[in-house]
Amino acid sequence: MAGCSVAGDLRLVALRTLMKRFYSSSVSEDLGCRRGEFSRKHYGSVELLISSDADGAIQRAGRFRVENGSSGENTDYTPGTWHRTDVHLENPEYHTRWYFKYFLGKVHQNYIGTDAEKNPFFLSVVLSDQNNQRVPQYHSILWRKTGTQKICLPYSPTKTLSVKSILSAMSLDKFEKSPREIFHPEIQKDLLVLEEQEGSVNFKFGVLYAKDGQLTDDEMFSNETGSESFQRFLHLLGDTITLKGWTGYRGGLDTKNDTTGTCSIYTVFQGHEIMFHVSTMLPYSRENKQQVERKRHIGNDIVTIVFQEGEESSSAFKPSMIRSHFTHIFALVRYNNQNDSYRLKIFSEESVPLFGPPLPSPPVFTNHQEFRDFVLVKLINGEKATLETPTFSQKRQRTLDMLIRSLYQDLMPDLHKVNVSQKSLSFSDVLPESPKSTRKKEEARQAEFVRLDCVTPFPWESQSFCSNFPHEIICADSWGQSLLVSTDAGILLIDDGQPSVQVFDKTLQIKQMHVLEALDLLIARTDKGKDSRLLVFRLSAVQKDIETKQMIKSKYDCRENKLERTKGCHLYAINTHHGSELRIVVAIRNKLLLVTKKYNPRNSLTSSSLLSSSESPVEEFQYIREICLSDPPVVMTLVDGPTGDSDNMICVAYRHQFDLINESTGESYRLHHVETNKVNFVAAIDVYEDGEAGLLLCYNYVCQYRKVYPFNGGSPLIQPSAYDFHFSWNQVPYAVVCAFPYILAFTTDSIEIRLVVNGNLVHTAVVPELQLVASRSDIYFKATAAVSGSSDSSSKEMSSRSSPQTPTAYEMPECPLSSLEGEVPCKNLYKIPLSNLVGRSIERPLKSPLAPKVITTTTSSGIASLPVTHSLSLSRMEIKEIASRTRKELLGLLDEPIPKTESAQKQKKVPRRQSDPKQGAVRSTSSDR
Repeated sequence: MAGCSVAGDLRLVALRTLMKRFYSSSVSEDLGCRRGEFSRKHYGSVELLISSDADGAIQRAGRFRVENGSSGENTDYTPGTWHRTDVHLENPEYHTRWYFKYFLGKVHQNYIGTDAEKNPFFLSVVLSDQNNQRVPQYHSILWRKTGTQKICLPYSPTKTLSVKSILSAMSLDKFEKSPREIFHPEIQKDLLVLEEQEGSVNFKFGVLYAKDGQLTDDEMFSNETGSESFQRFLHLLGDTITLKGWTGYRGGLDTKNDTTGTCSIYTVFQGHEIMFHVSTMLPYSRENKQQVERKRHIGNDIVTIVFQEGEESSSAFKPSMIRSHFTHIFALVRYNNQNDSYRLKIFSEESVPLFGPPLPSPPVFTNHQEFRDFVLVKLINGEKATLETPTFSQKRQRTLDMLIRSLYQDLMPDLHKVNVSQKSLSFSDVLPESPKSTRKKEEARQAEFVRLDCVTPFPWESQSFCSNFPHEIICADSWGQSLLVSTDAGILLIDDGQPSVQVFDKTLQIKQMHVLEALDLLIARTDKGKDSRLLVFRLSAVQKDIETKQMIKSKYDCRENKLERTKGCHLYAINTHHGSELRIVVAIRNKLLLVTKKYNPRNSLTSSSLLSSSESPVEEFQYIREICLSDPPVVMTLVDGPTGDSDNMICVAYRHQFDLINESTGESYRLHHVETNKVNFVAAIDVYEDGEAGLLLCYNYVCQYRKVYPFNGGSPLIQPSAYDFHFSWNQVPYAVVCAFPYILAFTTDSIEIRLVVNGNLVHTAVVPELQLVASRSDIYFKATAAVSGSSDSSSKEMSSRSSPQTPTAYEMPECPLSSLEGEVPCKNLYKIPLSNLVGRSIERPLKSPLAPKVITTTTSSGIASLPVTHSLSLSRMEIKEIASRTRKELLGLLDEPIPKTESAQKQKKVPRRQSDPKQGAVRSTSSDR
């Protein structure tokens, strides 16, 4: 009886464990299905806005995208709570200003040439250690009249990189004149000017005060003073500075004769200087009703804040009230005295691309500091997006073309005077400089591009999952909170903080797998070549063998789990939404085998099926049809049709094209043809925008979105539409993961994170020896970590992190450091929870990005040391002075550089300056610095 009691307790424990795993896995499964669902409605809708005067006569009309929070969501929430937390700068300068960051002052090579259309171009190449992570890479910039193109190429000590191969990677294969190297150091100044054409680092925003009931711009610009709430709003935006004698960024204001007023509002936000053109601070004229002097500044700002008094029920502001052909974005701000909150509404001219962050629902902020940060991020992103409209991009292209042609004409005569010794240089001579020799240069760059992101945890911040993982990983998939991994030692089940469990021995080599908890299935592709097969297992049977510690199964024990007709398969894919029917397409050379499994309630995870069901699920699958292709597919994705009846599709990639295949008829339709000599297919990701299917086609450096409409008369409507877009990665990825609003590209040493709706760069994380392990639900990756070999390694790590030579801990909290000298490299497993990326429907308050972040470092003994906070030891004016002097020294404009010791002593002695508006100093929070 005692034995029966123990056995019963074991079964009960096993059942509770499995039900807990099933519950967590079902939540993960639901998130996994939602990861490809996105909507542009979060970014507002385009409306025709008409403004009229007091008599009702129509004055002006315009089409604007109006953002007022998600209209389709319930608005009965406490003000200040959030449904989305993706608040960060898009295309931050720290990641986009490559020449300033990686090239300026370093040994690099510059080339000049003309393409087949006789248009001149410049190419810059440098071999650098990215963020001092011991990951050498070639950073390449191609300067053309259409803009700049940036790519990263891997470094190999045994392979020399050629100019032709770099230009070929940038889709430039034909030349009118072959590239020639430029040896003049002055070229750095000219290329820096070219880079500055991408957009200003500093910004000027208009601030217009409007009283309740004012309907015309003449009335708004004629307000001499603002209310008390308007003054508090100005104080929230920045500091009041005296213009006369001001030495910082002036935004077009007069700093000598007070012709544009005596004071203004100024601030520094995440390394960007911002000057506000405030209507009540600009000169006022009683004789001029139109207030031309005020309109001259605010009317020429791309972005304008309108602070409107009055209740919500009063007449609202419309952009058509303002007569300006230059202002593209209006931010309407209202203050509510009753609950001390701000409400925000954004108007964007129709041609402006989408930009974030999307407004919360409702767009009401009770925390004023959070409101300030949200507004500044939104306005900066908005001005950057406006520069991509035809109005500005055509002007920028004309300016860039003129500069490149002028520089080409100046340099070509001097290229014939280059001596033979200079011509003998090759790409292999481009080496990274010694850290000691570039310390001051790095200080200047870091001082100029001070980047302190929000100190709230990034959505993509990873968690340590398994330390010192010794095996080579072939593939994996998440199983609840655990990870089922195929390794060179067999199939292992890994759980956080628990020892790994052997599931199958190493005779079973799984190359691809899917764990489907809702269907109680494990699907796996095993072996390779002619011996490869598709196997299906019951998860409950696998779990039972683990719990009862049965003998570890081998390849021989899995004979009954083989699916018929799948011998020799090299690839398979399943549908994302498999609630009612699981569809599998298996590629066997150039043949596609379609297999389905109807959902059976009997196989749901009940207590009886968990502990007693052991039969093989092979009989539940049925063969549907076979489809022949012209070539073996490299990438396959199943796309769900709107009805699921004869309109499901298969996207395949082979040769130089992506094709769509009708599952019912087998007919093939061309989706996209790649116009390059060499194609590296990465992925075809099925996404669903408001329920309508689309595909993210990823190949080489390109990610292109194509909207796929339902079949019409037997063929899909796949012609290009206004919804299609594309963008380029900085480095060729080997895997791409979509988790709206983000899309992540994985390379061998970095994770590049962008936004799905516009392709804008958000963050680039350097991760040495990176391997993506699993991404169907939570994202798991394997990377090198630093294991200290000496007792003082902790102090080394802390000093290196706080040094100006390396990024601060705010920049990359989610990535492990690479192995340093005297340390033994090892591989750890890390996890990025999918709920952090796409599970944003859970209501949560936004933490202030200005709260001090505590960073805990780990010592060699594994014990967490005292919290470390990072701060700058210099005032902003002193940093700017050092950066300016060092830049002149790098460009040869300074005869006597400051000795390193003198510079160091100066940094230590100079105290922080106090905020004093009269002296031009401003307050600076941790986020601003």
